Amino acid sequence: MERKLPACPVETTLTLISDRWKILIIRDLMAGTRRFGELKKSLGAISQKVLTANLRKMEADGLVTRTVYAEVPPRVEYALTELGRSLGPVIDAMKEWGKGYQKMIDKESAKC
Repeated sequence: MERKLPACPVETTLTLISDRWKILIIRDLMAGTRRFGELKKSLGAISQKVLTANLRKMEADGLVTRTVYAEVPPRVEYALTELGRSLGPVIDAMKEWGKGYQKMIDKESAKC
C-alpha cells in the first residue's frame, strides 16, 4: 500500500512529528533505548493508551523500532531507527529556538 504524502516537505515533517507526544518521545529516545515504563514515567501526564498509540504509529512510520524479549514478565524496548535519529538536528533547533523564546519572554516580564 502506497502512502500519499503532502507535496510540501515541511508539511510532511509535521505529519510525522506534530503530535504533542511524538516529539517528546523522540526527544527521550535520542538518549538511547527505553522501556515502555521509562517513557511513560518521563512523559508524565500521558496515558498508557495514548503512549501505545503514538509508539505504534511511529513504528509504522519507520521512526521507532520495538523489540520484545521472551521473558516473564515480557520486556519491551523502544529505540529510534536511523530515520528517527535523523530528526536530531530538528529537535536541537527546536530546543535552541525555545531557549531563545524563553529568554525573550523572561526579559519582557522583568520590565514590568
